[in-house]
Amino acid sequence: MVLLLDLSLCGTGKRINLTETVGIKMTSLTHDIQDKLKRLTAFEKIIAANVVVYIIGWLIANFSSASRRQSLAWLELPKEFSEFIFQPWSIITYGFVHVGFWHLFFNMLVLYFIGRSLSNLFSSKLSLNIYFLGIITGALAYMLAFVVFPNGILKSTGSLIGASAGVRAVLIFLCAYMPNYEVRIVNFNIKLLYIGLVFVFLDVVGLLNSMSADIPSNSNIGGNIAHIGGILLGFLYATQLKKGTDIGKDFERIMDSVSSLFSKKSRLKTVHRSKTKGKAYAGHTKDEFDEFNKQKQIDIILDKISKSGYESLSKEEKEFLFRSGK
Repeated sequence: MVLLLDLSLCGTGKRINLTETVGIKMTSLTHDIQDKLKRLTAFEKIIAANVVVYIIGWLIANFSSASRRQSLAWLELPKEFSEFIFQPWSIITYGFVHVGFWHLFFNMLVLYFIGRSLSNLFSSKLSLNIYFLGIITGALAYMLAFVVFPNGILKSTGSLIGASAGVRAVLIFLCAYMPNYEVRIVNFNIKLLYIGLVFVFLDVVGLLNSMSADIPSNSNIGGNIAHIGGILLGFLYATQLKKGTDIGKDFERIMDSVSSLFSKKSRLKTVHRSKTKGKAYAGHTKDEFDEFNKQKQIDIILDKISKSGYESLSKEEKEFLFRSGK
């Protein structure tokens, strides 16, 4: 039903279609939201997804008889493999579930700053490989610990939630790949190496405390084990990438195959190639060739930072790194 409004102005009747007006405004708002979402980095989208899941859990818990944990149980990672086989998606989705506000806030704060640094230096695909492989490795470490100690250290723990394993993975990757790079915290310049060591120390101490004889029922031992899994993945990824091996390539191919199933397939069309634009260089276009050279130069600069620190870069190298991050 179309809503029409008649107005009489100076003896002249004007008819306004309110439905059409509201529809135009809603369409404009939708386009604005879509445009802003497209501008978000990969990690900013992950942060947004975590916040949305947290809000959904909060709403369900406050407007139903279910607790916040119960409302999102189908996303959490169960500790027993017999339960996991019925919700295999949880090996990734558990990383989007947070119950406590400060747990969510701290994880997303660290992910924002580390994610921004990674996005400036590496491709978004490589950064996402590290993050999600950290999530998966944390989950595998958690389930493996329960298999090894079914009635021991994990007896009192529940299902696994939180993005901490993925956050640890990207943090330790950056710290291991360029340990001599300095970041400014308050009034001090601190090398990434020391920041990484602090996180590793805290997680190891937390794990040892949780494994003590008098384990409280609310112990975070499952989370500590997942943290260690993420740390190991991040360190391994960095050391192998320095040697020229990207251990996340197979995972990237799998994710590309999965995403292609949900992407819209465009119609086949005839493409007329320009004789100048898109010229092939050893089987690649000029744009691909330029991107390859750019990434190689970034890798050389990162190696220099890793060995001698950020201050060892020339003015031109610093400017190139800054422009590449835009």
